[in-house]
Formats: sequence, C-alpha cells, structure tokens
Amino acid sequence: MERLRRLGALVSSERHEAFVPQIIIRSVVIVLLMAALLAGFMLVAARKADELSIARQQKLIATVLEQNFRSIAHDQEAATVWDDSVDELRKRPIDLRWLDDNLGIWFHSYYGHDEIMIVDPNDRLIYAMREGRRDDIAGAARLVRITAQPLLTELRVRMRNGLPIRRASAVLTPGAIDLGMINGHPAIVSAKPIVSDTGERPQRPGSEYIHVSIRYLDGSFIADIAGRYELGGGRFAAKLPDDPGLSRVALRTRSGSLLGYFVWEPFLPGTAMLGQVAPALGASLIIVFAIVTWLLRRIRFSTLQLSAATSRAQHLADHDPLTSLANRALFDKRLGIELARVAEGGRSLALLYVDLDHFKNVNDHFGHPTGDQLICALSRILSDIAPDDVVARLGGDEFAIIHFGDPAATSAETLARGIHRALARPIDLGDGEVLIGASIGIAVAPRDAGSPVDLVRAADIALYEAKRGGRRRHAFYTAAMGERVRDRNGIEADLREAMRTGEGLDIVYQPYFEARTGALIGAEALIRWQHADRGTMLPDQFIPIAEECGLIETLNEWVLEQACLAAARWPTGTISVNLSAVQLRNAALAERVFSILKRTRLSPARLELEITETSFLDSSEKCRSSLGWLRDVGVRIALDDFGTGYSSFKHLAGLEVDRVKIDQSFVSTIQPGKPGSPVIQAIVGLARLSGLETTAEGVETEQQRLFLTSIGCAALQGFLLARPLDMADIEARFLAAQAGA
Repeated sequence: MERLRRLGALVSSERHEAFVPQIIIRSVVIVLLMAALLAGFMLVAARKADELSIARQQKLIATVLEQNFRSIAHDQEAATVWDDSVDELRKRPIDLRWLDDNLGIWFHSYYGHDEIMIVDPNDRLIYAMREGRRDDIAGAARLVRITAQPLLTELRVRMRNGLPIRRASAVLTPGAIDLGMINGHPAIVSAKPIVSDTGERPQRPGSEYIHVSIRYLDGSFIADIAGRYELGGGRFAAKLPDDPGLSRVALRTRSGSLLGYFVWEPFLPGTAMLGQVAPALGASLIIVFAIVTWLLRRIRFSTLQLSAATSRAQHLADHDPLTSLANRALFDKRLGIELARVAEGGRSLALLYVDLDHFKNVNDHFGHPTGDQLICALSRILSDIAPDDVVARLGGDEFAIIHFGDPAATSAETLARGIHRALARPIDLGDGEVLIGASIGIAVAPRDAGSPVDLVRAADIALYEAKRGGRRRHAFYTAAMGERVRDRNGIEADLREAMRTGEGLDIVYQPYFEARTGALIGAEALIRWQHADRGTMLPDQFIPIAEECGLIETLNEWVLEQACLAAARWPTGTISVNLSAVQLRNAALAERVFSILKRTRLSPARLELEITETSFLDSSEKCRSSLGWLRDVGVRIALDDFGTGYSSFKHLAGLEVDRVKIDQSFVSTIQPGKPGSPVIQAIVGLARLSGLETTAEGVETEQQRLFLTSIGCAALQGFLLARPLDMADIEARFLAAQAGA
C-alpha cells in the first residue's frame, strides 16, 4: 500500500513538473501571440492612420491652394473694378505714382503679390512692378509675351463676347488664370480687366486695360502655407522626389502640363506612436493593453486635428480672413435663403449696409495696419450689437447685416441707432484712439424688394442717401430715392454725352470792373448747359454730379481751355476760372495749367484761378506747391466766396493768394437807409493790410456800388454793372473799352 502511495506521489510529481513548463510555455506563447497580434494590429492601425493622415493633408493642401488661386483674382478686383482706375489709365500722361499706390506696389504690400503688369488695349505693357518696386518696362515686356499673352488673348475673347460685371456675385468680372513657370519659378498668373464699378465708364468690349498679377509659389506663398498648417519641410520640387516618405501635390496648368510638386514631410501619427510604444511591448501584457488604449486615443486626437484643419479650410472659404465675419459669398448665399423664406410667408427682414465715413483718411494718415485694426474693431462692435443676425464684410470698409426682427423696420431703426451710439465713442486701437462715424442704408423685404439683387440695390441707394445727407446718419429706402437716383443717373449719362459731343455746353462771361473808374478789367468764365429736355441747367444742378462721378476735372479743364482761348482774342483784361477741390488735390495741377496756357498762347499774367477757402484748407498740403509754381510764373490766385467757410479772418493772413472775392451774401446786406456792413469793411481793411486786392460779388444796387467804392473795394461784379455775356459780346466789350481808352 505504501509502495502504491509512493508510486502515486512520484507520478503526480512528475506530472506537475511536466505541467509547469507547459504552463510557462503556453503562457509565453499566449503572451507572444497576444503581443504579436497587438503588434500586428498596431502596425496595421499605424499604417492606416498614416495613410489617412497623408490623404487628408493632400486634400487639405489641394483645397488651400485652390482657394488661394481664387483669392488672387478676387484681390485684383479691389482696384480693377473701379471708376478711378479706368479714369487714371485714360489720362495722358499716366500718373505712375497713382498706379504704384493703387494698382501696383499696393498689391505687393497689402496682398503679397510678387509682380504686377498692366497692358493697354493693344496688349502693350505700360506698367510693371516686381517685388514692391516699379520695374523696367522693356525687361518685363518679354515676360508678358511668353507668360501672359495666352491669358490676355483668352480674356479679350471672353470680354468681346459680352461678359458683364456680376455685381451680386463674389467674383465681379471675368478673368483668366493659370499656373506657369516664370524665370524658373512656378507661379500663379491672373489677368483681370480694368472696368468701371458703376458701369458709367463705357469701353468697347475686348479693348479694356488688363491687370496681370503674378504670385510665385516657391517663395513666401508656400512658406506661409507650410507655416500655417504646420507642414515640415514644405517646399516646391521641379521633379518627383526620390524620397518615398515625402507627401506631394502635383501642380499642373489648365492644359495638364506638370510644373512640379509641392512636397512636405507628412505628419504620420501612427508611426510616431509606434516609436513611442515599441520599447514597452515586451514588458507585460498590461502595459501592451495600456499602450493600445493610449494609441487609440492619440489616433483619435490626430484625426480630430485633421478634421479641425479641414473645418478651418472650409471656414476660410466662407469667411473674411481679416475679421472672420461672413464674406460676400456666404452673405449672398444666406441672403438668398432668407429671402426665399420671406417669400414663403415668413417674417420680414431688413438689410443694413454700413460704410465707414472717410475711412480712406485713416489709411492715408495712419497707414493700412491701423486701418485693418479699425476694421476689426468695427466687426467686433457690429457682432456684439447684432449677435443673432448675419454680419458680413463685403470688402474694404463696407459691411452688411441681414437683420431679423418683428417688425423688421422698427427693429432695424433701433439697431442703426445702436451702431451710431457705439461709434460716437472713440475706438481704442492700442496705440491710440480713433473717432469715426458710419453711414447706414436700410432696405426691408418684402416691402422694398423681394430678390437679393433688388434688395441689395435698394440698401445701396439708401446708403448713398445717408452719405448725401451729411454722413453719420442712416436712411431707409423709399421709392422717391430710387427716382432721384434714376434722375441723377440720367443727368450723369446726359452730361457724359454732352461732354463727348460738346452739344449743349457753353460758357458765358461775367464782367467785373474797376470800382473807382468803372473800367472793364476782366471777366469770370461760367459754364452753362442747355439740356434738350430740362432746358437751361445752372452749375449747381450738375456740377455736384460731375464731382461725384469723376467728371469734374475733365469738365473744368475744358472750361479753362475755352476761357483761355476766348481771352487770348481780347486786347486786354483778365480771365477768371474756378478750380474744383478735386483739381486742387491733383499733384499735376500746375503742369496741366501750363499746358493749356501754352496751347492757347495766353499770357499767365492774364489768368486768375479762383478757389474756395474750404477746398484750399482741406487740400493745403497737396495744393500749396502747385499754387506756388503757378504764382511764380505770373498766374493770379483768387479766394472765392470769402467769409462763408471756416474762420476766414483767422486764416486770411496765411493764405498765399492775390485777391479776395467777398461773397454776395455779405454784399446783399447793404440796404437803402442802413449803414454799410462792418463785416465787409473789416474784410477790405484786413485784405489791404495783407497786400491783397478785393472784389465784391453780386452788386445789384447803386447804394451797394457807392458803399463798396467808398471803403476801398478794388473791383465790382454784379447785375448792376453787367449780366453774363456770350463770347462775342464780351469780346466786343473789350474791343470797345480799348477804343475808348
């Protein structure tokens, strides 16, 4: 029995000893199998994660590149869809400094464009800018022929086919854009026509000046993308890299020609994770499971990062990059959706157009960075005031608000007043404060319009009315406003036609006389317009329109030339011509006046240019040198409407003029049986002490003439002495005066 027990114990011990290694082996095998399965799973997961990351990065970069291509053409429209650009390019000589500030160097400093070229209707290069400096035209002409000519040809064909400006679209004008290799560098080349933003600068389709913008892809452009989206080693490669670990996006022209590749070192979340967890794989199964859990979390985090990057790219497509407000594309989309709801019987809505008053002065005096800060500050103000509305930046200093309220008109009135109150306080920009107002135009749907285009047009008309009324105010659209705009547009169109043909425009001459002797000493040129339907139109009916639409310089130069031609036929006497504030701000004023004097052969000493005190003080820094040059050659300068603007007595001593013209509003105060005006006496006395001559306007009674003569006024002008005369009559007067002398 004992032997059997011992035998059993021995067998049991042998079995146990044999079983322990089996358990160990099995455990090791299980652990190894689990580790192998885990490692295999991790390898597969890492590979998939890397592939997904690479694919998403490639899609993201392709999307960003495409959006940047579109943005370059959209950037160009900031200055190519502009009446001023059309006008400046038609001038001779062309003002190259203006082209630098608005169509050339400005695009490099503000938008980062590397080269700008402008070609005339015959595809001849007239302006070139390279890397923020004006370039040599001869050297850039070859670049136009090789790179831009196909785009120019394509664009002109499209323009000749009659493609209009799409004012309700994010892209306003047709264009031609392609990739190309320029001087060994890949680049985006975009061509845009320079056209009128109001449609009031007629051009034969296909004969427009064309603005060509070039942005290199292997310089700051790709460096900016690589930095923004954290792409390691982002660069351009002309050939496919040998390194299989690099990601790439092919850059091809529209014809399919391969220019090269945008390559970078891809972010590989799976590989990165394996490198971190591999040393711990053999430690224990628990650690392996922990690593798997951690890995899954990291993969999820990486996926969320890529998803967020994709969302940011989509956000950039629909939002303004400076303010993060909705851009024009998203605004147009939302306005269409909301108006469709209104048409289906929903509540009404209001559209507010908000435009900063005199924003250009901020950019001119403080620089564009400060202007950008002001735009961002205004965007925050509008978003805070209208948190439930759609606030969009349409471009520059122009904002729009799709406002929901019940009723919309009353609610929009409250919102507009809130905006005015907010802007009544200075805006802190960090380095200083800026006080600026805004004009607001309001249109209500469906009361004023039901379609997006018509509602936007109504709000724009209301904005114009608000600005016309003195700014820092708001206005609701009315049918009468539309009629006034149509009437104004009709006058503008007729004026353009009259200036083109010369029919209906005429000049009359208001004589002025030496006060003591009554001798004829000169005449003032006054423009008249005999309209076919409206009859005789006085200057105050069409001159403001000419100033608004950019015709005033051309019109006034025509008056100046005709007046100088007439005066050249007189045996003696001075001709006086009014200058506008726009002409005073033009640095080429003196050059243009010299040119007219040369063509008409009129002595500079017989020309007197009349300026208003307000326009002189507003433009003093820009016009003082021009007026000084004119005075140096003998042209006389007269201060017109003296006493009606600013603090005249304060500024009189500092104004470099030869004559002061006393406004007729002061002369009319001289009445029978009353003492003469002490204001006029003060003006005449102060002018005499300053060495200036004086002329009184609007003399209509004998008492006025006697009083003005008695206090020493040098010259008189008014209906008492003579009414405006045509060219033949004024010439006869001067000839008779010479014969009498």
